[in-house]
Amino acid sequence: MNKISRKGFLKIAAAAAMSGVTAGALAACNAASSSTAASAGAAGSYTPGTYTGTAEGISSTVKVTMTFSDSAVTDVVVDTSGETASYGAAAAEELKNQLLNAGSDEIDGVSGSTITSDAVKKAAKSCFAQAKGEATVTSVQLPTGDETDWLGKEPDIDEAAITETVDTDILIVGAGNGGMFAAAYAAAKGLNFRVIEQNGNVQDTRHWVGAVDGFGAQEQGIKMDRAKLLSEVSRYASGKCDQRVVKTWINESAEMIEFVRSIMEDKYGVKMIYTYGDEAKWPAENAEHNTDYMYPEIEYTYDRSSGAARNELLLQYIQELGYDVDFKTSLAKLEKNSDGRITGIIAQSTEDDHFIRYNANKGVLLACGGFPGNPYMMEQLDPLGTSVTTACSYSPADKGYGIRAAVWAGANLDKEAAPMLFDRGIVAPGVDGGYVASDSAFGGKAFPGPIRQYNPGTQPFLKVNRNGERFANESSPYNDIVYAAAHQPGRVYAQICDANILEDAKRFHTIGCSAQTRNAGAEYIQKQMDNAEKEGVFFKADTIEELAGLLGVPADELQKTIDRYNELCDQGTDADFGKKSAYMHKIEKAPFWGVRKHIRVSSIDSGVNTNANGQALDADGKVIEGLYCVGNVGGVFYGGADYPFHQTGLSLGRCYTFGMLAAKHAMGK
Repeated sequence: MNKISRKGFLKIAAAAAMSGVTAGALAACNAASSSTAASAGAAGSYTPGTYTGTAEGISSTVKVTMTFSDSAVTDVVVDTSGETASYGAAAAEELKNQLLNAGSDEIDGVSGSTITSDAVKKAAKSCFAQAKGEATVTSVQLPTGDETDWLGKEPDIDEAAITETVDTDILIVGAGNGGMFAAAYAAAKGLNFRVIEQNGNVQDTRHWVGAVDGFGAQEQGIKMDRAKLLSEVSRYASGKCDQRVVKTWINESAEMIEFVRSIMEDKYGVKMIYTYGDEAKWPAENAEHNTDYMYPEIEYTYDRSSGAARNELLLQYIQELGYDVDFKTSLAKLEKNSDGRITGIIAQSTEDDHFIRYNANKGVLLACGGFPGNPYMMEQLDPLGTSVTTACSYSPADKGYGIRAAVWAGANLDKEAAPMLFDRGIVAPGVDGGYVASDSAFGGKAFPGPIRQYNPGTQPFLKVNRNGERFANESSPYNDIVYAAAHQPGRVYAQICDANILEDAKRFHTIGCSAQTRNAGAEYIQKQMDNAEKEGVFFKADTIEELAGLLGVPADELQKTIDRYNELCDQGTDADFGKKSAYMHKIEKAPFWGVRKHIRVSSIDSGVNTNANGQALDADGKVIEGLYCVGNVGGVFYGGADYPFHQTGLSLGRCYTFGMLAAKHAMGK
């Protein structure tokens, strides 16, 4: 076991004080951003020298290196290069200037980069402490697994290292979508609960929620064929799901979405939107040449033009009812009694690293996400999905800690991963799919794509491999083209379109979140294209030959492919791959656009086995009393298949529904 004791704390702190560097601190590195202006303080305040502090950001280890005279900060280097490119990584210059001007770690941070900003503050605090001769511990790292053992050993934390105790009935781990919804439901019922979150803010809101026969559907007279929907979810999962769990979502989600509506509309005046009719359906022609998927009318979202973010409103909701979230508090391990019942957790403060015991009389609800930010788990549990991925969006901070804690406690993990893969990542020509080495990233690896969300990538335009050859039906579900790319050179492909891009997107009439491309209009598409072009991964050309050169594909082969594709468009039938004719449009009008496409992983939607109450199950299918797993910590829903794109909002619908049901069950309802 990996024991972390108070004695260990003191040894590390003493070593830090004697050596003048924090425990585990790295040597000064090449600067992402630096300055030599001085920030004055009292003479003799500091021991002159250069000190480095580190802290975990959203997807990497953030480093701050500060140089001190005896009275001032004379140089600051902030390295956030491993963070999200357009947010945390781009914030280095501003954060450096704030530290230099403040002369302390008390800075405002950068809006939109909260997690990275908090990491910089923590690392800077360590630098100041070292310069003042104070004993510091940058971080006591809990076991993270490795390249051969993703699980690792459960930490054995010495009682003397636990310096705080909190008692509650229900402990919710994670202030993301599932956790905040469970908290809102529990608050509405007046339950005694606490929420912890490893980061300094609630996590990103997923906008689309799937629910069956809820409001809107009732007013429109829409009645779901529930048996057919159950069969469709099971078919997409290759029969590997637990139909009892799927059926529970089908039967209970109407109550869930009504509760969402009551908060959004009745409490805060944010209009909810139900998608139905023609807007919710793909062209009927799809069934003529392709698999006849069921497109259930289950999609709910809300008016985002209001500027509202649902998770922020849920936080406000529980705060107004007298509750809150213990931010910057991370899960270390679950605790159980001699009967095997989960009695609470040990958590660790990410600010000062002290340990906290949370006693949960009625249960622990894990809602802390999957593992898309953990290369050890990704490569060992989902090697195929990992091999075709170039970017991680929305959940890079999710490293599977909840899943690992549940497995340590005896829960049974799904035997196959169910990734949510979207064809919306972009890479530069010559970049392959899969991880690349990164010194600053967690596990020493990162996905190489600079663009994580290029929504037009889902549109069924012509797609070719590095040889300039067409290789698949572009009008299939998102994940079909993703996995087809696994058999292509470098596991990447390019998307080709012409000047009719907006007209084509409207005519394609894709549904779900990909409908944003056509509904947001020309300005939205242009902004997406401009951003990708700025990153050097999107190309415009007046001729096909020129475009081929920019994309790094053989010009003669690309021209041959386009000639054949245009011929099929004229014939009105895709004799090569069966693409429906509604999605066939000739590529002939300059300018021509090309983008080297690849895959982004949004989440991993497989976790530990659960029942219809959200209770965790062991390898024998027996309930682990006191432990609930919802959202992507829970499993048995997708059966190792990719997320079913044509059932819009299913991921969040499942997440919310079982958050509600777990809270109900924990309180004995």
